[in-house]
Amino acid sequence: MLDEVDKRILEILVKDSRISLKDLAQQVDLSSASISARLRRLKERAVIHTFTVELNPEALGYELQAIVRIRPLPGKLHIVQKLIAEIPEFCECDKVTGDDCFIARLFVRSIEQLDQILDRIADRAETSTAIVKSQPIRRRPPPFAVG
Repeated sequence: MLDEVDKRILEILVKDSRISLKDLAQQVDLSSASISARLRRLKERAVIHTFTVELNPEALGYELQAIVRIRPLPGKLHIVQKLIAEIPEFCECDKVTGDDCFIARLFVRSIEQLDQILDRIADRAETSTAIVKSQPIRRRPPPFAVG
């Protein structure tokens, strides 16, 4: 479990994973050495998996975002999963229960590009696609449990 200091550290890092140790230490009112030790423990406990950067797809020319429900045809599950993994426009994919096997998110520059990508899996899976109009809740971590 996390204590209040760990929770505060994580809240700050979620907003800015590139913050300096010095600035992080000041915001939490600890020494840089204490912050380093806490970060090391959070990594060792696998609370922190990685430090990352969030890119703006639109700035990279990806104007459209789509959510695709994918139902592989009988016997094609592993082939479809491999195809999805090989197509770089797919940025996320969850294997789920229910009628569909996968729910994936992808970024494309146009509807034509979306069609070309989906055509690559069309003979191996049924798909249902929704274009994302907006994202009222961006990806965020689960609530931090304080122990």
